[in-house]
Amino acid sequence: MTAKIELSARAVAGPGTHVEAVTSTMGPASIESHYDEALSVPGILAAVRAHPADGTVIACFGDPGLEAARELADGPVVGIAEAAMHAAALLGRGFSVVTTLDRTRGRAWDLAGRYVAAGVCRGVHACDIPVLELDRDPTVTDRVVAVARAALAADSSDVIVLGCAGMADLPAVVSKRVGVPVVDGVAAATLLVQSLVTLGLSTSKHGEFAPPPPKRYTGLIG
Repeated sequence: MTAKIELSARAVAGPGTHVEAVTSTMGPASIESHYDEALSVPGILAAVRAHPADGTVIACFGDPGLEAARELADGPVVGIAEAAMHAAALLGRGFSVVTTLDRTRGRAWDLAGRYVAAGVCRGVHACDIPVLELDRDPTVTDRVVAVARAALAADSSDVIVLGCAGMADLPAVVSKRVGVPVVDGVAAATLLVQSLVTLGLSTSKHGEFAPPPPKRYTGLIG
């Protein structure tokens, strides 16, 4: 899945942009609960520290550790849900999210409330495919298409947002079959980070996103 994510990012990155996809060395195999998300953050932050870059994309639709990563990184940091929702809001009056498990829908709604104006996200729909099955189940594309079609009809939306980095290879085929723009957050975040770097912009270190104050930490994260 990390290789798929890297291919998606490389496909849109401009000339001269080097893309390196990194799998963190600690944490859950996939993120499908609040518990998973919490345990993923130390590994994400360790990877941010170990792989300094001009810009960073957090390739999980829950955008775990996004604010903390912005405190650590020198360059801009963008989450894929953040990028996908902003992009989708530019493409129609409203969008629907098609995600993996039903239990993750609440997190997507929380992020939509943070990233876009009220009413722009019209619905969040699950296809009930576990994240790790996205690379194994031959019915994935058909199931995502079916849920996307139902979402467009139920929500009167104009755009579909794919709610998992493991769906990064699906936007073109899903868009062709459902007839509306389909946004993959990996590609959207890659281009957004690249644009910020090109503009010479990064996270403000004045105030909240200044480096964390030095102190003693204990345990594995110390």
